[in-house]
Formats: sequence, structure tokens, C-alpha cells
Amino acid sequence: MNQTEKKEILIVVLDEFADWELSYIAAFLNTTDKYITKIVSVSEGVIKSIGGLSVLPNYTFRSIPEVFYGLILIGGNSWRKSLNNNVIPIMEKALTMDIPVGAICDATVFMGANGWLNEIKHTSNDLNDLKTYAKDNYQNEKNYVLEQAVSDGKIVTANGTASLEFAKEILELLEAYPKEHINQLYNFHKLGYYEAKKVNS
Repeated sequence: MNQTEKKEILIVVLDEFADWELSYIAAFLNTTDKYITKIVSVSEGVIKSIGGLSVLPNYTFRSIPEVFYGLILIGGNSWRKSLNNNVIPIMEKALTMDIPVGAICDATVFMGANGWLNEIKHTSNDLNDLKTYAKDNYQNEKNYVLEQAVSDGKIVTANGTASLEFAKEILELLEAYPKEHINQLYNFHKLGYYEAKKVNS
């Protein structure tokens, strides 16, 4: 299958995005036979990560395709700025399409502030911070889970130290690889090469 036939997964990055949260999921998806990732941001210009990496988006929020097969929000330092309102229509579209959605780090706070965590089990960086920022739009403390990454239905949430767990949950949700292969990928990167060989052998 060539790249034009692969299903597009949109990854939203804003200025000062957390590059470590993007790396695993983008690399794992782009090496599948099924999917290719496309970067989406506010404008056509270069977006810089916290680590100083420069990314040129494939789409702006105004130019995204009608059909896509997943939406991933990468955390960082801009999710509490007014520009993140540009993300609301694409998120609503994804939820309406009933496709996999992932949010990590402060992108989960953005989701809470817009009421999208009120019906699902979820996690974030910190419950009190989530409640303080989202205020009355967040009404689901009882379903906050103290785990690195949490899947409920077609939504994955994770904290900012959970880039591998986040990637694993999304890969499983998208059925990007056989489950055994996903576990092997996760173990190699989480445990290190030699320890993972013992587990996977």
C-alpha cells in the first residue's frame, strides 16, 4: 500500500508543543501499512516545540480533509491560550464521526474545559489542576483514573510522562498492528532492548 492509500491520522500541535509526546505515536503509525500521520496547526508557518524542533504542518484547521481516521492532540504550553479555540470544531467533527481521539498532557485539560471528559473514564496530569482550570465544565471527578494512560470507548487520555503508554493505547484502538506486535514495541522501548528480549522471547 502506498502512502496515498494510507488512512490519515491528524495530529494537532500548537506552538511550544511537547515533542516527546509526539515522537512514539507518529513513528509507530507511520511505519504501519494502514496509516499515515498528518500534522495540523493554526497556521501554515513553522511550529516550534518545547525542545526547539521546527515542524511544518500539513494542514491548518481550515484546510483539513473531510475524511480522516483519528485525531490526536499533543500537549504543550499553548492549550490554555485563546488560540486553542481553533481546535474545537475539528474535535467536534471527530467526535461526531466516532473515530479514535487521543489527548495527552495539557490537551486533556483542554478537553475537560470543553466538557468532553464528563462521560468517560480519563486521566490528566493532575486532578486538582484539571478541576481548577476547567471549572464547572468538568463534572466527572469520580471517573478520574490514576493511570499513565486511560482508554474509554474511542477516547484515550494520558499524562505528560506517558508518551509510550499513550502510543500503545492508540495503536490498539486503531488496530494498527497485531496486539502481540504492539506489546513487543511497547516493551522494547519501555524496558530497554535486553530486558524486553527476555520478556518477548
